[in-house]
Amino acid sequence: MDTRGAVADKGRAMDEVFGLFPTPFMRAPGTLGRPVVARLIEHFTARAIRDNNSSAHLVHTEMLRPNDSPVLVEAAGLIAPKLVDFGTYLFGERLPWLLKEMWVNVLEAGGRQAMHNHANSFVSGVVYLTRTHPSSQTVFMKPPGGTDFLFKNDHQGMTPNEYCADKWISPAPEPGDMVLFPSYLMHAVPPNQGERRITLSFNAIPSQLDSWGYVVRFVG
Repeated sequence: MDTRGAVADKGRAMDEVFGLFPTPFMRAPGTLGRPVVARLIEHFTARAIRDNNSSAHLVHTEMLRPNDSPVLVEAAGLIAPKLVDFGTYLFGERLPWLLKEMWVNVLEAGGRQAMHNHANSFVSGVVYLTRTHPSSQTVFMKPPGGTDFLFKNDHQGMTPNEYCADKWISPAPEPGDMVLFPSYLMHAVPPNQGERRITLSFNAIPSQLDSWGYVVRFVG
């Protein structure tokens, strides 16, 4: 029996697929413990009185700074190390990060958040303070236009993956879980079919960026 063909097949390198220039997305379970989560809900839910133009069932607080409240100071201290870790994927260096602003969102049944991204920041995040109904898990989208083929393959028989899908639904979170993502990433919250959903959102910037001697320093 001639086994030369089989030997050749065994010695052949496996095909590889590379994700070129992927977008980082960090999920950090249990970033805030239950006592901090409970204090954030108690302190800020009543202060979420600002309407949102995307839904009559969505309100949020004014923009807050960590030093506005001791519980925000504590939350910011727990979030900060994760920002440093995540920042290495964006900029290749462990930089100090500044929390620019924080706000609490209260989404009642039937509420939604329209597709949007966050300006004037580099990293944005969400800490989930209550359980999230599967209908209202945060959805992330490809930015419109620019890099896609003009003709798509989109029908019931195809299987979306990270290279061809238009949307990605983030994993079901538990209270205290956090996600971090580049601020330019489009995202939305579909209509909530469950109970009240409360989240703490924030934007962050690095302390500085250095491009071969051209240094820009940021102030939070």
